[in-house]
Amino acid sequence: MHALDPLHVDDDVAAAVNTALATVLGRRLAEAEAVDPLFAEDLARRVARFTLDGGRRMRARLCWWGLRAAGGGAPQAAAAIGVAGALELVQTCALIQDDVMDGSALRRGRTAVHVALDEQYATPRRDRPCGTFGGAGAVLAGDLALVWADDAFAEATAGSPAAAPAAAVWRSMRAELVAGQYLDLHAQATANRSAARALRSAVLKTALYSMERPLVLGATLAGGHPAALAALAGAGRRAGLAFQLHDDLQGAFGDPASTGKPVGEDLREGRSTYLLAVARERCEAAGDRNGLRVLETLTGPPYAAGDEDVRRAREVLDRGGARARVTAEIERLCRRAEETLAGAPLDRPAAARLVHLLREACGLPPGGPPETDAPPARAAGTASEAARAAGTAREPGSPTARGAGGGRATGTTAGEPRREAGTAGAAGQPRPASAPMTEFDDALMGDPR
Repeated sequence: MHALDPLHVDDDVAAAVNTALATVLGRRLAEAEAVDPLFAEDLARRVARFTLDGGRRMRARLCWWGLRAAGGGAPQAAAAIGVAGALELVQTCALIQDDVMDGSALRRGRTAVHVALDEQYATPRRDRPCGTFGGAGAVLAGDLALVWADDAFAEATAGSPAAAPAAAVWRSMRAELVAGQYLDLHAQATANRSAARALRSAVLKTALYSMERPLVLGATLAGGHPAALAALAGAGRRAGLAFQLHDDLQGAFGDPASTGKPVGEDLREGRSTYLLAVARERCEAAGDRNGLRVLETLTGPPYAAGDEDVRRAREVLDRGGARARVTAEIERLCRRAEETLAGAPLDRPAAARLVHLLREACGLPPGGPPETDAPPARAAGTASEAARAAGTAREPGSPTARGAGGGRATGTTAGEPRREAGTAGAAGQPRPASAPMTEFDDALMGDPR
């Protein structure tokens, strides 16, 4: 990949990622054509089009600004953009296969891949163990996207000093995404309505994959200070959970024109979300048997709930306060994420841009720079200089950092903060002794209840 000017990328991260993706996917399509023309046309081109023609590039942008916040620049720019493109291919895999598992007919306002394949070959009634012909083909399309993502990641990080720690983050992210999706499916199959289980699934399949891991990948490529990586991980996990909660609200109340999905689809599917778990708890506490009966209609087979059922369920969510409760939690989690970034040894303009991106993803008013990827004029000093000023700079050649008192700061591979028993809160952030444990702390810390 040719040398990239970081300041030019700052101006439009999505454009830089799209350019890199077009190059990578052009090579992959040529290879697919050489394997088999039908395979290339039906699957490979669909994967390429899906990746290039939609999405906000949120994970890619977070990866880039994680790099910049940790002090990265020109030496790591090409690797970061390559990894950002690989993240978009993982997203392609996740969305294509998610639509098969959920039976969703639309994605990004267009026909889902599995439906398009069935329509192409007129095979909607040829059932197979994993669904129709289109469903089986879409699973393979998702697999192909994941293979391409791994190839793109390996190519982007080849020769990078941070290749090994970045690969550790990449491996964790893939396993977490699968684990979270399985917990989601398991909850639907077993009618597990636990709020704690819904939150744990949300952390694994969304918070880590959508925000924490992209941020940490970028910071890892930058060779970021452990304190910077820990702060980005903590902020990303909190904001990532808020992002999933916002997605749950959109799934119940969102405008199809903006979501690209039918209104109330999550309610029709009876998906195990924190929003529905809170609604049930509130109905039970208030003795609202009618509200509980309404919510029970959402736990049947796919699309068992009709339009009137969805309308009444939305009324229950509003009347019982579940919608307001989730909205408040989104704001609280994002505020905590901002506080974490504010106190970390990060490049301040880049950190401000991250605040803006996190709030944008969670449907909150902008809290960062104007609507552009370009940060304000760079503040004096870099992330490493800020770390030295805080007394926590990494010594040359040392893999760990020294605190102000000379002791070694704790940390784990790939920026995961080590939690001391009884002293650390969500994502490794200190919790005052008087602060009570919450279900959000349990989910963020990894309690699988």
